[in-house]
Amino acid sequence: MKVRIASIQYQLRHIEDWDGFARQVDFVLNAAADYYPQFVLLPELFTTQLLSFADNDDVPSAVRGLSEYTTPYIELLRACRASWLLPDRRHPPEHPRRATAQHRLPVHTGRCRASSGQDSPHTLEKEKWNSDHGDVLNVFQTSHGRIAILICYDIEFPELARRAAEEGAEIVFVPSCTDDRQGFLRVRYCCHARAIENQIYVAMTSTVGNLPVAGLRLHYGQASIITPSDFHFARDGIAAEGVINEEQIVVADVDLALPTKPAQGDDDSVARQAPRVLQQSACHRRRRLIPGTSTKRRHPFRSERSLTREPLNRQSPLLARHSPD
Repeated sequence: MKVRIASIQYQLRHIEDWDGFARQVDFVLNAAADYYPQFVLLPELFTTQLLSFADNDDVPSAVRGLSEYTTPYIELLRACRASWLLPDRRHPPEHPRRATAQHRLPVHTGRCRASSGQDSPHTLEKEKWNSDHGDVLNVFQTSHGRIAILICYDIEFPELARRAAEEGAEIVFVPSCTDDRQGFLRVRYCCHARAIENQIYVAMTSTVGNLPVAGLRLHYGQASIITPSDFHFARDGIAAEGVINEEQIVVADVDLALPTKPAQGDDDSVARQAPRVLQQSACHRRRRLIPGTSTKRRHPFRSERSLTREPLNRQSPLLARHSPD
């Protein structure tokens, strides 16, 4: 089954009121919908654009004040023409004192099935915003495959993506928000690693632009749709990627059957073998002993033969040919 993903590089800019936010979101969602995607991904923290017209001297309190926009926000998303919309929902109104790093996923725009969400197990806003982390990893069954969401920092933990893959996730979505190149590349490189380790697709996106809000002034990002690295996929393991720090939408089709299809000439190279890969990796880390011994450890860069070989003869013709004399 082939599905189309649209990943939005959302530009944060100063707005005067809710209507300014609604116009920008409506524009990017309708622009994405023109390509008839099954999934539309928006970045982490893009709803904090609302803070640009709020009293944000006390950011933790201002963040919690965003919950009053939850109802009009959901109504805004209903108009999206994509099958499944993956938007940001950072501050649910049911927890007025407990802000969580959450992505509301998925929202089925036909029925606006928006009751499910994914909390971030590793929230980085705990000290600044007094927020909490989540403790559950969800895998969502949709009409276009099984998906999971790992928010920004979460993708840097291999165990989370492995757990999602073991529960059948075929696409992992990674909404992110990073302020510099180093932070962005940590997320991006880990997206590639998780795609290769688990033979799944990883779609990520980031905020770009700037906001007049403490802690959210600068943003560095790029949207991309990442594949495993093998014969059936794009040469660099990148189905599509945007231009860094530009407002745009990245669109790509992915075939959910490919990660389980054997590579040409090798029946096992692309098959989904996560437990086997882990077992092999563990074997490579074990101590390797020379046959016939029980305690002597083999040097990692020498063959068994090199350990017993006589010293090189400096008078050999080959060495004499390159002798400085």
